[in-house]
Amino acid sequence: MKILIVGNGARESAIAMKLKSDNRITKMYFAKGNASTDSLGQNVYDDSVEGLRDFAIKERIDLTIVGPEAPLVDGIVDEFKKHNLKIFGPRKRTAELEGSKAFSKKFMQTHNIKTANAVVFDAYQEAIDYVRSQEFPLVIKASGLAGGKGVVIADDLEEAEATIHRFMIERVFGDAGIQLVIEEYLRGFETSIIAFSNGEKLFPCIPVKDYKKAGSGDTGPNTGGMGSVAPSPEFTAEHQRDFEENILKPTLEGLQAYNIRFKGFIFFGLMVTANGTYLLEYNMRLGDPETQVIMALMENNLFDVIMDCLEGNEIDLKFSDKKAVCLVMCSGGYPRQIETGFEIRNTEKVHQSQVLFAGAKMRGDRIYTSGGRVLSLVATGDSYEEASKKVYEDARVIHYDYEYYREDIGKF
Repeated sequence: MKILIVGNGARESAIAMKLKSDNRITKMYFAKGNASTDSLGQNVYDDSVEGLRDFAIKERIDLTIVGPEAPLVDGIVDEFKKHNLKIFGPRKRTAELEGSKAFSKKFMQTHNIKTANAVVFDAYQEAIDYVRSQEFPLVIKASGLAGGKGVVIADDLEEAEATIHRFMIERVFGDAGIQLVIEEYLRGFETSIIAFSNGEKLFPCIPVKDYKKAGSGDTGPNTGGMGSVAPSPEFTAEHQRDFEENILKPTLEGLQAYNIRFKGFIFFGLMVTANGTYLLEYNMRLGDPETQVIMALMENNLFDVIMDCLEGNEIDLKFSDKKAVCLVMCSGGYPRQIETGFEIRNTEKVHQSQVLFAGAKMRGDRIYTSGGRVLSLVATGDSYEEASKKVYEDARVIHYDYEYYREDIGKF
């Protein structure tokens, strides 16, 4: 079997590491890949929908797995299916649940899914007038794709007005910010749950705690994720029941009402408050860095699970009872101004964790930084403390200029 994995983050590295021991898989290709995938298969540098379609036809790819959101929103699944290419992910219409926060919020409201109160705005002045009449904090979201950075918690009117101006007038995220969702601020803790879909049912994985803020102690700007732990230590059986009854079940009913029967992943971004579990957002793919800890604990054969979903079969997900911790090492200044091109040294001295490269590229036999999130270190243990100790000891071994990471991942 030949596998094509689309994406270049640590998420894709984690998927590849999970698949690499399956002797049915003879070759893996990655678009565009990174330093980890370079050693696990072959990186492909045309990652356009048309380019990947042509590559899959030429190389007779048996299965394509899509990591990031942009190709899904651009319709890669629709295009592959036109040519009878097997691909795991939702069609363009379904991917709008992630690609448009306005559409997603309407879907939640229509199908009585437990979520924060929100209003959608297409006009700058109407958004400004609205926030001037509200209490703070407020959550302001760019409706389109913004690389995980299009959400701001505005603590006061000045910050709210500045954010609206940046999104709608300055267009810091291009067209992604010309429509906004402004919603009430929910106080609590966040949890991520990712589920597999076989077209008829949703099969959730273990809950994950994701650290989104750049700084230790949850300070600084939002990022794509600075680390994760699984299972989420705060998410109780009661929270799980609330999620299944008030979010998972009505989501499935809503998908069926829209005649959406996709085969892929769906990500539930949750906020757990004193009043229960609320849905913040959908992603229509695996999360990063959630995937890293899920793959570390999943006992199933990933290829079998995906194939069963594609064939519409029931699946029985099994996870280790150990704890997993993922620490993301970044370029200094992330998620804002960063410099890249620095050699990453001593990864061969890491012995307790799995090194999953993301923003890192091979040049000859050396590895250099090429992005904001450089690599993930993933370890498991009988306790969060044990797993966390492993990743931090290994992080102190690795060196590159302007390296940065949080000091509190998995430490409770």
